[in-house]
Amino acid sequence: MKKLLFAVAFVLVSQFGFAQEKPSKEDVAAVIEKSGASGQLNAAKKQVLAMIPQDKQAAFVVEFDIVMKKVNDATVEIYMQEYSKEDIKAMLAFYNSPVGKKMAERSEIIAQKSQESMMGLQGEIQALVMKYMQ
Repeated sequence: MKKLLFAVAFVLVSQFGFAQEKPSKEDVAAVIEKSGASGQLNAAKKQVLAMIPQDKQAAFVVEFDIVMKKVNDATVEIYMQEYSKEDIKAMLAFYNSPVGKKMAERSEIIAQKSQESMMGLQGEIQALVMKYMQ
């Protein structure tokens, strides 16, 4: 019986000892910001904003930013569940590197060009979906 209790205690201590330390919310938020995710959101916001009448754009931006804050907060929580503190530190190191900074700087341009490219394929995708829906 003592051996069984010792084994259970050892397993529990091992689990706590080897558990990965969770990253801080601040570090995760920094990774998301430095990754250029805001550039992608800005590209999407500009595209939607172009469809809104001029006199309603300011109010739209206020409400859109509130919703995006919620999205960002949820993303931080997901990162904290999926990545260890060491993972986040490595990501920060990458995004602080010259290539990481270049990637973040160009994220809005890449997102905009990707959206334009997808719009060109939209008709083809719709035709493909219709073909298989029948």
